[in-house]
Amino acid sequence: MSMAKWFGDGGEPKRGLPSLAVFVGASYLVAVVGAAVASDAGVLYASLERPPWAPPSWVFAPVWTVLYGLIGVSAWLVWRRAGWSARTALLWWWVQLALNAAWTPLFFGARQYGLAFLDICLLLVAVVVTMVAFWRLHRPATLLLLPYVLWVAFASALNLNIWLNNA
Repeated sequence: MSMAKWFGDGGEPKRGLPSLAVFVGASYLVAVVGAAVASDAGVLYASLERPPWAPPSWVFAPVWTVLYGLIGVSAWLVWRRAGWSARTALLWWWVQLALNAAWTPLFFGARQYGLAFLDICLLLVAVVVTMVAFWRLHRPATLLLLPYVLWVAFASALNLNIWLNNA
């Protein structure tokens, strides 16, 4: 399969590297906001009653670093391929990003584990809807979101367990 088939035809200049920076930058901005709100996340996470299958706190930063990059590149690929005709799909992308950004302040900042669980469930739905919308426009972009949806599903189960065991 050629690179052009995976990454689109190059599109207009507005769909090039500057737009890649916007999509990837928006994704990583979520991480920056989360880090600013939850500077003591590792300490709080360690103090919670967690299930035996819960990962150690050091796992989250590298996993999310990779995921945010994939999330941004995925949206960029859709934008490059479809431009403004992808506005509904990209609107869902922004919705899932906003829900993602809300989770850390709810869970670590406010310690509202139930509200955080509601948020992450809505996030999971929004990611699935985004994937369905992306599938129609750019299948490889959808596949880039597969690790994300799997991680969010896992994190949802972890959030639920923490909420039930630390209420």
